[in-house]
Amino acid sequence: MTGWQLTRHTSEVGLARLPAHDAVPAWALAEAHETPFWSVTRTADELSIICAHAAVPDSVTAAGPFAAFSIDGPLDHSLIGVLAGLTAPLADANIAILAQSTFDTDWILVPVAQAGPAIEVWEAAGHSVETEELES
Repeated sequence: MTGWQLTRHTSEVGLARLPAHDAVPAWALAEAHETPFWSVTRTADELSIICAHAAVPDSVTAAGPFAAFSIDGPLDHSLIGVLAGLTAPLADANIAILAQSTFDTDWILVPVAQAGPAIEVWEAAGHSVETEELES
């Protein structure tokens, strides 16, 4: 396998947990805060929301901030081991992650304090990381 190309997005994201039957709150989807993506997942036990870290109210159970990395895609759905190849080196380096897949690609969220070391680990493993350029 050749190395993957990842993009580090400049906006920080957070992971919020709400009761399973709550409605998706307006703050989670508000465009007032920059975010590279947002995601809403409901299970029988919880409503989890990934959104701009700055948007999550202090009163909500949450984790973050996270640096968001996307694998440049779109990725073919038949690919095997993409996340394993990117997350195993991070696990070996004791770097925690959250992973989220979309139709076109996979996202890896890394605590902001570990973003620099994660990039170093990926580059040592043969992957490349570019930082998203902000629009001026």
